Amino acid sequence: MGKLKKVKVAVVGCGVISEIYLTNMTSKFEILEVVGCCDIIKERMERRANQFNIKQMRIEEILNDKDIELVLNITDPVNHHLVSTQALNAGKNLYSEKPIDLSIEAARELVQLADKNKLLYGNAPDTFMGQAIQTARFYLDSGLIGDITSVTATLNRDSGLLAERFPFTALPGGGIGLDVGVYYVTAMLSLLGPVTEVSGFVTTLNPERTHYFPDKPDFGEQFRLQAENLVVGSFRFASGVFGALHFNSSSIGNEKPQITVFGTDGILYMPDPNQFGGEVKVVLKGHPEPVTLPGTHAFSKNSRGIGPAELAWSLRNGRRPRTSKEMAFHGLELLLGLYKSCETQQFYKMTSSFQRPNPIPRGYLDENYGSSAEAGLAI
Repeated sequence: MGKLKKVKVAVVGCGVISEIYLTNMTSKFEILEVVGCCDIIKERMERRANQFNIKQMRIEEILNDKDIELVLNITDPVNHHLVSTQALNAGKNLYSEKPIDLSIEAARELVQLADKNKLLYGNAPDTFMGQAIQTARFYLDSGLIGDITSVTATLNRDSGLLAERFPFTALPGGGIGLDVGVYYVTAMLSLLGPVTEVSGFVTTLNPERTHYFPDKPDFGEQFRLQAENLVVGSFRFASGVFGALHFNSSSIGNEKPQITVFGTDGILYMPDPNQFGGEVKVVLKGHPEPVTLPGTHAFSKNSRGIGPAELAWSLRNGRRPRTSKEMAFHGLELLLGLYKSCETQQFYKMTSSFQRPNPIPRGYLDENYGSSAEAGLAI
């Protein structure tokens, strides 16, 4: 790909998700140079620093290091606002895990701060840049299923079981909507553009729970779900397409995630948008049997880190990142708009919009994540 100046990046947050980020960013994206990591829990920071041969850093060191151009904020949702604000105020370009924030007002502050300081600000999820959704976009844009008329997204989980394994899922920002549904919403937005109005119902069913793993020290103790576990909604895209979603984690753990796009000439079935790959299938008019479509893009394996890498290429090439803050803000407003609609029993009118991200050029299929695959991100 020619000689390039790598973008130096520091990671804030060394929890579970940091391992796959660091694995990919230190070995699969040549645009990035990971120089350090930070965490309020010293043992976690030490473990990741030793594992990936990077420097342990205090947040102040990261913010004051003029060579660090990009901060990756993968703290828990409650701390997103603080860390993101610190990074943007320090003049650092920023990539943050989802959700962008826990309120529309707080998220708007971050977007405005990035604009004021003329900084790039990208936000997860970045799975929409993976093989499955980019393949789906290619076929939808080509007109394979005709005019798109509607789209649906469904997901079921067990919030009690999840809270036992991942306690943050019981806290604000960790619910079926903001923590998981955001993958589905982002996928739909990246395919179909902005939404103009939403309506829906949001609740937390059976919030009082009891820890039920006998081998755990908190067995038998009660805890409370503070996050939503049932979200049902409908919305209208600016294009006139109708959408619907059904996210239920007051169910069982046998997940059946899917996004289905309906058109005048066929129906497109997409896999779990929480993953990067998977089969994209289509049923066409006059041909009732589903057909698996050939993949058109790379990044079918777990490619977390593709978001920071694409933002780094955007920085070097002077363009807007595909994981734009505007799309992330719009997705958050859509989800929180469902809360507002449920509260007021009225349609919620969206206040934001965004420019649909450009597709990644097809044909960059190197599954070894070499320069061929990364070249698609640079365009």
